[in-house]
This record gives sequence, C-alpha cells and structure tokens, in this order.
Amino acid sequence: MVQFSQEHREIALKVVYYGPALSGKTTNLQALFQKIDPKVRGRLMTLDTKDDRTLFFDMMPVFFRSAGGVKVKLKLYTVPGQVMHESTRRIVLQGSDGVAFVADGRRSEQAPTLAYWNNMLKNLEANGLDPKVLPMVVQANKKDLPDSRDDDMADLRTATVKPVVVPAVAIRGEGVVETLHYLLTLVYRNLDRAVGLERSWNLSEREFLQQIFSHMDLRGTRLPPPLAVPEAPR
Repeated sequence: MVQFSQEHREIALKVVYYGPALSGKTTNLQALFQKIDPKVRGRLMTLDTKDDRTLFFDMMPVFFRSAGGVKVKLKLYTVPGQVMHESTRRIVLQGSDGVAFVADGRRSEQAPTLAYWNNMLKNLEANGLDPKVLPMVVQANKKDLPDSRDDDMADLRTATVKPVVVPAVAIRGEGVVETLHYLLTLVYRNLDRAVGLERSWNLSEREFLQQIFSHMDLRGTRLPPPLAVPEAPR
C-alpha cells in the first residue's frame, strides 16, 4: 500500500509485474530502464538463476519531486514465474498499489497463463487486496509470434474484474511504456479517491504522469489520451 511521510513530504508507490515464467516481466523492466533518464531512475537489481530466469525479483525505483515539493518514489517489482516460487510471489505482492499482469500471448500458453492469472487473484486476496478495486492492466505480450492470440485475452476478464488489455512485443520495447502509463493512471485515480492526492498533497494526475513520462524516451510510443483510461471500480 502507498506509503506517506508528512514530515518529509514523500509518497512511495509500489507496482508489481506478475505473470508466468518467461512471459516478459523482466524484459519489461529492462526496456523501461533503458528508456528512463538516469537522473531519475535507480539501479535495476536482478537476481537470476543460471538459465536466466528471475529467481527472486527485480526492483527498480523511479523518483521525482513535484512542483508542490512532494517527493514521489515509484518502485517497480517483478515476481519469479516458476511454480516453485509460489510463496515468494505472494510476498512480493504485499502492499501493491497496482499490478501489471504480463501474459504470454501465444495460443499454446493459454492454459498456463489463465492458471497464473487465477493464482495472482488468489494471492492478492491472501494479502488483503481486492482484485475488483486494485488497479490492474493486462499486457498481451509476444504479439509478434505467429501463434499469438487474437481474442483480447477474453478468458482473463470476468464480470467483476475487467482489466485494460495492452498488446505488446516487450523484447522490442513495444507496448511497454503504454502498459505502465495505463496502470499509473489507474493507480493515481484510485489513490486520489482514497487519500486526496490533489486536494491534500497538491499533486494532480496531469503532473504525476507528466513528471514520470517526461523523463522517458518516448520515440515510437503513442501514449493514450487521459480520458481513454476507464476508472477503477468504486
């Protein structure tokens, strides 16, 4: 959950990238790391096994100071995808302000992707996080492959959980920034309703997003207009 420090005028947000092994979670963070100005990003920390799969998590902080003097720190995490690390995934999800589910968009991976989606929903609830309220975005990755799905990940959408779906080819950096932009818009709106970011902290949605994405290399990226993002359920 978002952390506030009135004394130091600081806000810390946590976003987690969740999904099956090798779906592209670490690739997303690596692509973002390359796009973000080194002046506002921290170190990308990754712990890999010898087969290059994330063993524990990746974490990359992004930070800026608003015009009103508020320091915002955004912490981006991934979770390990291998089945054996179930408890670690649940722990990393603790206190999340938003989740990007990175789905392997191939038809051959539809069943395991759905299993990981349901596993994520279960782990969110185990951490006291309501999937119906928590900001979530699905990234349909690997859209460049010949067996990629064309059904907009319909099996991941339910009557109560209807996340935005963003097509992506993360290995080429396509859809990576768009995924984060959608998610952070929802995160801001959710927190603004809960704690009044604009009213109490003088931090508007426009400045929040602009401060983050103005420090990114957006060549080849078409960010969605603000009103295109549906609000999170109340």
